[in-house]
Order: sequence, then C-alpha cells, then structure tokens
Amino acid sequence: MTTQEAYRQCEEIMKKGSLTFYRAFSLLSKPDRQAVMAVYTFCRTLDDAVDESDHPEESLASFLHAFDRFLAGYHQDDALWVALRDVWQRYEMDVDPFFELAEGMKWDLHKSRYETLEETEQYSYYAASTVGLMLLPILVPNQDAATKRQLRQGAIDLGIAMQLTNILRDVGEDLNRDRIYLPRTMMRQFAVTEEMLQQREVTPAFIELWEALAKRAEFLYERARGTHHLYPLASRKPVQAAALLYEGILDAARANGYDVFTKRAYVSTLQKGKLLAKL
Repeated sequence: MTTQEAYRQCEEIMKKGSLTFYRAFSLLSKPDRQAVMAVYTFCRTLDDAVDESDHPEESLASFLHAFDRFLAGYHQDDALWVALRDVWQRYEMDVDPFFELAEGMKWDLHKSRYETLEETEQYSYYAASTVGLMLLPILVPNQDAATKRQLRQGAIDLGIAMQLTNILRDVGEDLNRDRIYLPRTMMRQFAVTEEMLQQREVTPAFIELWEALAKRAEFLYERARGTHHLYPLASRKPVQAAALLYEGILDAARANGYDVFTKRAYVSTLQKGKLLAKL
C-alpha cells in the first residue's frame, strides 16, 4: 500500500467518524492535514477495539501489540500503520499520549462510575487531552521549552473541556451502556440519584447538576483559549474552530431543554457557520 492510499483511507475514516473535526482541520496544509487524519485514525481504531468488539480486552491487547511492532520498526501493510510511519518520519512525535489514550480505554473496560470531579477529569485527560498532546508536534513544530509547557496545559484543558461536553451530551447513551461519568459527589450535592437518572427525566435538580459541570467545561474552554495565540497562524484557526464547534454542543443541549436522555445535541450547519464566522 502506498503512503497516499493510506492517507486516503485515513481521510475517509475521519470524515465518517467526526465531520466536525474533519471540517475544522481541513483548514491545515495538506501534509499537516494528512498527519492529523492519521492520528485520528489511530484514536478511532483504538476506540473501536474496545467499544465495537465482543472481546474488548483481547482486541485492545491485539491493537497494542500491533502498535509495539510499529514502534519497533516492523512493516505492517495496513493504512493506519503506513500513514503513521510517514507521520513519525516527518514530525517529532511523543509516544506517551498514545499509550495514555489506551489507559483511558482500559478504564472503560473496568470502571463505570466516578466518585469525584477530579476522577472524571483524570478519565477525560486519558480520553481526550491525550489527542491534543498527540497533535501538538504536528500543529506547533519546533517549540521552545516555555511555549511547549503553555501549549501542553492548553491542550490538556481543551481536551478535558471537550470530554466533559461529551459526558454532558451523552448521559442517555452512557446509561444504555451502564456507564455514569457524572461525579457522584456532584450528584449528591444536587440531590440527583442514579435511580433518578434511570428515570430519564429532566428535573430542576438534574439541570443544576448539568449546568455545574457545563460551567466547569466552559471555564476550561476559556482557559485553553488563552494559549491559542501561541499556535502558528496556519494551525491556529483549526484549533479555534474545533473548540468553538465543540463548545457549541453545550448550547445545543440547552436548546433541547437539557434532554440528553432521548435527544442528541448537535450544532446545526447554520449554527456552525455562525460560530466559525467569529474567527
């Protein structure tokens, strides 16, 4: 398989998996855009190994074995590994967040309830901040030490904000999988029980809980925005666009009357245009 064919397959996977991210990062130059698509394909394939498999632990172990072989330099004629090899040759990639994302997948295999906000945010780091950290060498090459520290914190904040947004959007879907990511300490604070969630009713108490977590996400979005000026112009707008479009999901859920049990909040094409016009 040629490198360009591998990238074409990665592009299709990203377009199918997340049109929001595909559109946001379409603003990049072709080489950087292709690298982002390869990283997305890694994340999507890893996620599917857990969520779409009848034997998720075995599938996860098999995927990580293939990644170990990739890192050891073995050739594997699969679109993901062919494209990622080219990325590894063109950028100074950090392997740690790739393994940390896998740690988040392991949490999903063995953990379905979260006690504190700190615990939920640690999971969010594994599930989403790691992706931002993977992309930093592509989006901001040749960073000095001080800039790298600031960008790293911004990527962590943005990832946690995005994952909290996912959690708030997907309460109903997660209940179907017997998962509750809303912190129990916050549930107790607002007098929301698991039994109440199972009733799938939008109550005043649930709205207060939802908004408390949404405000935390919005705070992290804003803090991450404080680092966007550190990105080169070529990659700044894609990052800003991804953040704006994702944060817009919170307002979409509000517009749905906080019904995150039976409705899926999404940003309409018209609203996306309005948000992107801010850039």
